[in-house]
Amino acid sequence: MNSAAPHDLVVTQATLADWPVISGWAAAEGWNPGLSDGSAFFAQDPDGFFLGRIDGEPVSAISVVNYGPDYAFLGCYLVRPELRGHGHGLTTWKTALAHAGNRTVGLDGVVAQQDNYRQSGFDLAYRTIRFTGIAPEGEAARGVRPAGPGDLAAITAYDSACYPADRPRFLAEWLTGPGHRAVVRHDGERLVGYGVIRPGHDCLRIGPLFADTAADARALFTALVADAVGHEVAIDVPVPNAAGVALAEEAGLRASFETARMYTGPVRDLARERVFGVTTLELG
Repeated sequence: MNSAAPHDLVVTQATLADWPVISGWAAAEGWNPGLSDGSAFFAQDPDGFFLGRIDGEPVSAISVVNYGPDYAFLGCYLVRPELRGHGHGLTTWKTALAHAGNRTVGLDGVVAQQDNYRQSGFDLAYRTIRFTGIAPEGEAARGVRPAGPGDLAAITAYDSACYPADRPRFLAEWLTGPGHRAVVRHDGERLVGYGVIRPGHDCLRIGPLFADTAADARALFTALVADAVGHEVAIDVPVPNAAGVALAEEAGLRASFETARMYTGPVRDLARERVFGVTTLELG
């Protein structure tokens, strides 16, 4: 897929080899992408990443990652600062969005772009706040342990209840990526939540943090930051989950960044009350 554009911009699909360019731009924007996100992102949809180039030089980027036949997620929408205002972003957007076909598309939009997204057919679902701060010490809770290969099926099923689409390929990579550490909590034989922490460019990132109750989420959070005490961590919390906001604030984290989850259409029912921390603003 490619498109001619203003000033001879050519938009083509990106490869995993291009990911350092995209993640580097995201880091420069202060988005703090994970250090090893690329392999998990491309595992979900290797055709869902795009770069705009002028004379072969990358100037714009976007991802439109398909999850099954009904849902896609848009992220990594970037244009080099010195080349903004020339239509490169819009051309890249239009070319990449065709990859979603008739799927409902979600995104996490920064405040400055939300009006533009509304004009493109995206409606507000909820606000998300990034909380950052120094990881606190906490008392280990019962029932929490590191996730292992035998947990993948249960985690995948649990995740499907908390997310607008099934994403087994993504999770298989996300749970085991370099530097990623995943934990689970059980009540007897039943999985009641899981979470992942990973290194980012600026600090450690927590996501997802999915749990049945606030107590389960707190136990998982404590386990995730146990090896990060004294280091900065960040978690993106949906504002409608008041218990999630309270958990972040009680841990001493502060609001530092805001986005809005927006959709172009309906998404399947999900257990929103279990979402104490979204997985990643780039892929939802």
